[in-house]
Amino acid sequence: MSQGRSPIYEPGLEELLEKNLAAERIAFTTELKEAVRGSDVVFIAVGTPERDDGSADLRAAMSVVHQIAEVAERYTVVVNQEHRSGGHRGPHAGGDRGAGRVEIDVVSNPEFLKEGAAIDDFLRPDRIVIGSPSERARGIMSELYAPFVRTEGPIYFMDPRSAELTKYAANAMLASRISFMNDVAMLCERVGADVDSVRKAMGADERIGQKFLFPGCGYGGSCFPRTSRR
Repeated sequence: MSQGRSPIYEPGLEELLEKNLAAERIAFTTELKEAVRGSDVVFIAVGTPERDDGSADLRAAMSVVHQIAEVAERYTVVVNQEHRSGGHRGPHAGGDRGAGRVEIDVVSNPEFLKEGAAIDDFLRPDRIVIGSPSERARGIMSELYAPFVRTEGPIYFMDPRSAELTKYAANAMLASRISFMNDVAMLCERVGADVDSVRKAMGADERIGQKFLFPGCGYGGSCFPRTSRR
């Protein structure tokens, strides 16, 4: 990453990375302590693999939260973009020098990025969801996201569990629309109807809309399969 090469492919990502490295607006480190001590807001971006029962394995995410709390030297907002953040607030031991205890606010901030359009979705979001009971944390998150919502979607503030459920509900709804249209397409084949005509006429209803009404190979990605089953 420090060389301007991304380990994942996303359209426009390497160009954005190179631009911000050259402008010294972004830096990378493998030292957690170094990153946390210089930050007011820390985003957790670790894997949450699916367990055999369909639930998310949150051990890595929760481990990172505890590690952050151990090295933080001042008030810090920890942002979890996965599920079951806990949304807690309270003092945690912080610093190697026994400087007392610092306060950590854990905020739930689910992401709604589409693979292949993640950069555009992030820069021009249709909404931001923030789950936290802390007014201080809400204020910091508002300031952080202000440049991205000046003329676009709103910020929705709520409790952490509602924020997490918003992610599940949105994914389940989108997965349901895709699955439903595939069923409609199969029915059209059986009765000799034109699924494209049916889709367009359905989508003309403002309660339904045109998006995610295309039949195809079904839904996929890292989030839809696991969240739509819960």
